[in-house]
Amino acid sequence: MIRHIVLFKIKDEYKSELPQLVKAFYGMKGKIEGMLDLEAGQDILHSERSYDLALITVFDSRATFDAYQTHPVHLPVKKRMHEVRETSVACDFEF
Repeated sequence: MIRHIVLFKIKDEYKSELPQLVKAFYGMKGKIEGMLDLEAGQDILHSERSYDLALITVFDSRATFDAYQTHPVHLPVKKRMHEVRETSVACDFEF
C-alpha cells in the first residue's frame, strides 16, 4: 500500500476558500479505483511552521497511485490546487 501525504500553503487571497478546498478533496473519496482512504483538513494551530491544508490518501498499489495522477476525478482538484497554492510538500511511502 502507498500512503500519499501532501501539505499545502495557500496564497492569502484564496484562504477564504479553505473549507471549499477541503470539500473538493472529499469529493474524490470513493470515486477513484484503488484509493482505499482519504482524509483532509484545515490547520487549526496557525503556528509559524503550519501549512494550511493537509491531504492524506491511501492506495492499494503503486499502479493505482500512478493512475490517480491523471484520473479525471483528480485532475480538476489538482488544477485548482496549483492555482491557489503558494507551496506544497509531499511524502509518499509504502507500508
